[in-house]
Amino acid sequence: MTSLKALSANSENPFLPVTQIGSATLVDMPNRKRVIYGVQGTGNGHISRASAMNKAFEKHHGFDVTWMMSGRQKTPLMCCDKYHWYKGLTFAINNGRIDLLKTLTGNNVFQLFRDINTLSLSEFDMVVTDYEPVLAWAARRQGIKSIGLGHQYAFEFDVPIAGKKMLARRAMTMFAPVEVKIGMHWHHFNQPILPPIVDLHGVNKNQSEVPGKVLVYLPFENQDGLIQLFETLPKWHFYIYSSQMEHYNRGNIHTRPISKTGFKNDLVTSSAIICNTGFELISECLSLGKRIMTKPLSRQIEQLSNAMALEALSYANVVRNLSQSTVRRWLENEETSWRVSYPDVADAVVNWLEDQEAESIEDLSARLWQMTSASKFT
Repeated sequence: MTSLKALSANSENPFLPVTQIGSATLVDMPNRKRVIYGVQGTGNGHISRASAMNKAFEKHHGFDVTWMMSGRQKTPLMCCDKYHWYKGLTFAINNGRIDLLKTLTGNNVFQLFRDINTLSLSEFDMVVTDYEPVLAWAARRQGIKSIGLGHQYAFEFDVPIAGKKMLARRAMTMFAPVEVKIGMHWHHFNQPILPPIVDLHGVNKNQSEVPGKVLVYLPFENQDGLIQLFETLPKWHFYIYSSQMEHYNRGNIHTRPISKTGFKNDLVTSSAIICNTGFELISECLSLGKRIMTKPLSRQIEQLSNAMALEALSYANVVRNLSQSTVRRWLENEETSWRVSYPDVADAVVNWLEDQEAESIEDLSARLWQMTSASKFT
């Protein structure tokens, strides 16, 4: 394995009602493991990872997967058409900062407890959750083994973490506790964690970059303020994605509503990316070798910790505030970028789920990192 020090130096949909979870939704086929898979819907990163996992499951014939999601409203961006929806828990964010008061008042804790207590898992052979709390806590309450798959579970290990480590790790653990933790990160940090699952299926990665094209995904920032900022930089064309946006072009500003296909194509053809510090999008940027400017959400432990890791690895330009001078200097600077080649982690994880006794998580981690390489280029 390459050490951190060396790498840094060189480098409308038919939604099913809750009551249908159980035998009524399952196909009784011999030798197929019945899996319930929970997805945290806050942001789009968990959904993107679920999309890659869904494709990997479809290639194998050993599973029947029931999907569920919580943490956001029902969305066509989910990895499949049919899934179970719960309100769950989410964070309220205002102008790039977590609003603690709105987070506390906006979540229905009584509904959460009801959902946890009424979700029966007796019909399933396996419980997998990507930081989805209803399923995680239901499995814990019923004494059923649960497998946590996702970036947040990497913080159970000795990786960069912001704030007081014990308190931060405890807070992240209690959100969606699991028995088996399979964490993912951009680097192994000498821990038994996996590389990212990158969902770029169906995208032509050989499309040429358009000089001066900048993809912007800052969904928790004030979008009008972003437009006003980028209008003062006419040398570049900014493609701004947000659920608040409509499709229009005006001068150097191109706003787009959230669209999986459109977003991924603009990602491939952009020469630079400006985004918050979520895990999945930056994983895709690294896989494509894109220049990254990232602004972590204030008070959000995961994003602040991600920023620490990116700075340690020299993988991105981390900023606390966006200004005309900061963005202009970065775009004008011909700095180097990193391209990180990750293996097909989703396929490897599904194979591991099929026969968990054949390989330890430690050995799976070591094998996948041996298949990972990072290169620096201008």
